[in-house]
Order: sequence, then structure tokens, then C-alpha cells
Amino acid sequence: MPESRRVAIVTGAARGIGAATAVRLAQDGLAVAVLDLEESAAKVTADAVLAQGGQAIAVGADVADAEAVEAAVDRVVAELGAPTVLVNNAGATRDNLLFKMTETDWDTVLGVHLRGSFLMSRAAQTHMVAAGWGRIVNLSSTSALGKRGQGNYAAAKAGLQGFTKTLAMELGKFAITANCIAPGFVVTDMTRATADRIGVPWEQYLQDRAAAIPVQRAGRPEDIANAVSFFVDEKAGFVSGQVLYVAGGPWG
Repeated sequence: MPESRRVAIVTGAARGIGAATAVRLAQDGLAVAVLDLEESAAKVTADAVLAQGGQAIAVGADVADAEAVEAAVDRVVAELGAPTVLVNNAGATRDNLLFKMTETDWDTVLGVHLRGSFLMSRAAQTHMVAAGWGRIVNLSSTSALGKRGQGNYAAAKAGLQGFTKTLAMELGKFAITANCIAPGFVVTDMTRATADRIGVPWEQYLQDRAAAIPVQRAGRPEDIANAVSFFVDEKAGFVSGQVLYVAGGPWG
């Protein structure tokens, strides 16, 4: 591996936004650790990167498990090199109205999004500080502004915005930036599952959601990956602590 090639970790990268981000960062010249709960699922994305001539490994880990996170980052260091780019994308939904939401529903979502991003950032920042350079990108959502039936998800995504700004303040002196992307409606397995859950045919659900977006189309995982690519670039070194709504309209 060329010494100039930076190493990125992308969590929740087996599919959707995470997979598109892993592929895009590899195209940008980074070596990518594709991290997901199941290593076999992550391997699909890693293989896609390898097929395009990039460098990648698949890593299985629960981002809400501190020991698993430390072991995963240690493995990345051993197999690819010290990570100086981290994209906290891993997510989970357990949608329900407040009076139906269980403690497990709440804890699962807050655990993956907030605890997971904290654990991954804490583990990766050690290597960024040592390198004197780093990029952390956290994935929030337009749901951070509030959304019926998503009290847990909205709280987690809003929390990530505050966490991002705090990281920017604490780590800036080490030439580490921290930024946040808040996607709007993006076509993924997760949004398809939402349509199934509420009993609306996917094509109708897609059409209705797109009609409410100013640019009149749904987002694609690649739209979010493009924004990640910007924040990770060397040229974005003076951009930190920002929340970018990538939603086809003026949210936020």
C-alpha cells in the first residue's frame, strides 16, 4: 500500500449510504475498512471496491460494543494502516409512537447511533491525533428536526449534531475536522422497510415522498457519498463543526 494512501473506516457499510460511501472513498484513492454488524455482509461491499481496483477489507463489529470497536480498529491498523478518516453511518430504526415505544426500542437506536459514534470516534481519534490530521463525518438526518413516530431516532440524530460540533472544538487543534451530514429521503433498504411497515406500496410511497421534495426526486445513496467525499477532501480543511442537509431542499 502506498504510504500516501489514507485509510478510512465506514460503519454500516454493507449496503445503502454506507456502501456508496465506501465505494466513493475508494474511488477517491483511500483504502477503506468496510465495517458492519455481520462481516459476511460487509464483504459484499469490500469485494465491490476490490473489483474496481481499490483496497478494502471487511470487518464485522457491533459499534455499540466497546471491546468490539477497539478490536475492529486494531484490526484495521494491522491490515490497512492507521485510520485518519471515520464515517459514522451505522444506524438502526425502531419506529413507534411514544406510548408504544419500549425501553429496548429506545436503547437500541440510541446505542447504535450515539454510543456507536462515540466509541468509534474515541478509538479512531487516537490515530488521527498521532498523524496530525483527520476527518470525522457523522450521519444525522432531517428527522433530527422532529418526526412523528421517531422519538428515539430523532433524539439520536439531533444528538449527533451536538456531538459533531463538540468534536470539532476539541480536535481542531490537531488538524482534525468533524462535520455532519443530514440526509433527507434517500432510497435505501431502510426506507423501503418503512413503506412496508406502514402498508404503502413502494412505488406509491416513493412518488409521494418525491413530490414533497423541492427538486422533485428522491435522494440516492451516491448523493450522500458525494457530500462525504467533500468533507474528507484535503481542500475541506477549513470546514468543521458544520451540519449539511442533503435533502433536495432547504431543511435545517
